[in-house]
Amino acid sequence: QLQASGGGLVQAGGSLRLSCAASGRTFSTYGWFRQAPGKEREFVVGLRWSGSTTRYADSVRGRFTISRDKANNMLYLQINSLKPEDTAVYYCAADSRSLIFSSMARQDLYHYWGQGTLVTVSS
Repeated sequence: QLQASGGGLVQAGGSLRLSCAASGRTFSTYGWFRQAPGKEREFVVGLRWSGSTTRYADSVRGRFTISRDKANNMLYLQINSLKPEDTAVYYCAADSRSLIFSSMARQDLYHYWGQGTLVTVSS
């Protein structure tokens, strides 16, 4: 039900916009997570579809921006000033519940996951 796209190879300092298409339904909470090579998957950003709450990981705040297109049921992640350490598979995730701010980083609370899109940043 979630399809992520937009990844690719980009030079450090560049930008990418990732997209996540949610088919069939609208969820209450969406999130982006990433998994770097050899590392565990980590939280990037979470958003309530209502727009009332957004939470960013400290490592991406100021460079990453999450947004949504309600009309088309699309979620986006704008990534600027890319760094080699941003290299990872990026996953969009969703849940039917409206997660509170303190819970948005918990992967176990997201019941729907996309297949991931690879972002590679060259130095």
